[in-house]
Amino acid sequence: MDKKKAIVEELHEKFSKSKIVILTDYKGLDVKAVSDLRRRLNEINAEFRVVKNTLLARASENTYVELIKEDFKGPSAVAMSYGDPVAPAKVVTEFAAGNDKFEVKFGVLGGKRLDVAAIKALSSLPSREVLLAQVLSAMNGVSTSFVRVLNAVPQKLLYALQAIKEQKESV
Repeated sequence: MDKKKAIVEELHEKFSKSKIVILTDYKGLDVKAVSDLRRRLNEINAEFRVVKNTLLARASENTYVELIKEDFKGPSAVAMSYGDPVAPAKVVTEFAAGNDKFEVKFGVLGGKRLDVAAIKALSSLPSREVLLAQVLSAMNGVSTSFVRVLNAVPQKLLYALQAIKEQKESV
C-alpha cells in the first residue's frame, strides 16, 4: 500500500511540473520497443511511464491532467515533458507512425485537452530553438535594414555636397 501511495505522490508532483502530458496505449509493444521510446524521450528531457489507471487517476487529481482522467482505460502509459512541449509530441507521433501497436490517445497542454489531431499538429511545429532562431533572424534583419537606411541619408547628402563642390570648381 505504501508503495502505491509513493507512486501516486511522485506522479502527482511530475504532473504538476510537466508542460505536456500525452496518454498512450502501448498494448502489444515488446520491451525493446518501449525501451527505445523511453530512450528517445529521455534525450529530450521527457519521460515515459507505464502505470495502472487507478494510480494515474489518483495522481492526476488537482492537476490539469485531470482533464483526461476519464480516458485512463485499457493499457495506459504517459509521456511527460518538463521543457519544450513540441519535442515529445514529435517523438510520440513518429513512434506511433512506425509502430502500429502503439496508439496516441489524448494529451494535455497548458490546461487544454488535446486530441490526436491536435497532438499531430503540435508535432509538426518547429522546436523552440528553431522558433527562437527564426525570431532572432527576423529581428536582426530589421535592425540591419534600419542601419542601412540611416546610413544612406548622410551618404546621399555627402554625394550632393560633392556634386555642388565639383560644379562650383568647374565654373
